[in-house]
Amino acid sequence: MPNPEPWDVIVVGAGPAGSTAARVAGEAGAHVLLLDRARFPRYKTCGGGITGFSLKAMPDAARSAFEAEITDFGLSRRGRDRVMLHADEPFLGMVQREDFDQLLVDAAVSAGAEFRDGAAVRGLAEDDLGVSVRLLDEQLRARVVIGADGSNGRTSGYVGVEFAGSDLGLEVELAASGHEWRSTALFDWGADRGAYAWLFPKRDTLTIGVIQRTGLPDATRAYLELWLRQLGLAGATRLRESGHLTRWRSRRSPLRRGSVLVAGEAAGLLEPWTREGISFALRSGAMAGAAAASAARAGDHGARTAALDGYVAAVERELVPQLLAGQVMLRTLERTPALLHRVLAHTRLGRRTFLALCRGSERVASLADLPLVRLLGSVGR
Repeated sequence: MPNPEPWDVIVVGAGPAGSTAARVAGEAGAHVLLLDRARFPRYKTCGGGITGFSLKAMPDAARSAFEAEITDFGLSRRGRDRVMLHADEPFLGMVQREDFDQLLVDAAVSAGAEFRDGAAVRGLAEDDLGVSVRLLDEQLRARVVIGADGSNGRTSGYVGVEFAGSDLGLEVELAASGHEWRSTALFDWGADRGAYAWLFPKRDTLTIGVIQRTGLPDATRAYLELWLRQLGLAGATRLRESGHLTRWRSRRSPLRRGSVLVAGEAAGLLEPWTREGISFALRSGAMAGAAAASAARAGDHGARTAALDGYVAAVERELVPQLLAGQVMLRTLERTPALLHRVLAHTRLGRRTFLALCRGSERVASLADLPLVRLLGSVGR
């Protein structure tokens, strides 16, 4: 049966993008409902690295989810030539996503949003009065809907998001109480084009993972096992094993359809080189929440359209240049991985820029604009 109560904003998906959108819209005075199909807290496959960009975009309370803070970062190539980068102060935070995401939901609720978990959206429809959101046994209405339910979610399909690329990530959580990696993270560029592996420390666990282009599942599993052996961790106790697809948007992919906006992974807002998505989720979620609240308050169709178009313009202005720069970096990694490793690990400018990127004081575009990186990226064109 339809629910007669119209919401100003319904947010579908309670990850970082959705919870942030709900919080920002609630703080702006909107009547907000936040939905997620999972029961919270829930596990999420993710390295859990929080960059400076994420730190600036998230509520202060979410920082209590930090289980480690990184001061040392190792860069290697195919398990060899490891160079350690050191900073006197932490430049990355590490979280378990079930805890981090729950804190973001709590912040949204504190801002006035209502949260319902275990609520799967079955369909969307739109008319002149707003958007209908169909659940299993209920139909809701909203003036604006924000989709943040992932790249395979209902809202992404409704808006017609198009993806330019995708990868398969495999990850294991290892039991590692008292481990030696307390403040150290590792990246290793792999043998396959664009592939890399990582080690991220948490309080009593290590997150070990690899990412590689889709279509090579056996090779990706072999890559993970090789990385574990190279780290001397092949025999460690495995607490959890999981996989996920990462997908990034094509250049002209839509960000809204009518009064439905998409943010975070649902919009394909993922940096293609490092596949970092949390900061893009937080930032796009904040933009979507502000725009949706303004649109819900709009007195006429023109004002509502202007508010929603403002979200698209903000993403194009603030986030898309970083995604495009990430594509340059990915192309460079695919074509000349050994040379890119030397730039990042063996030149002072490369090391300094990489650390600044982690801190959020520098952008991917700064790396992509380095003359040598531009040259490497043009090889083979």
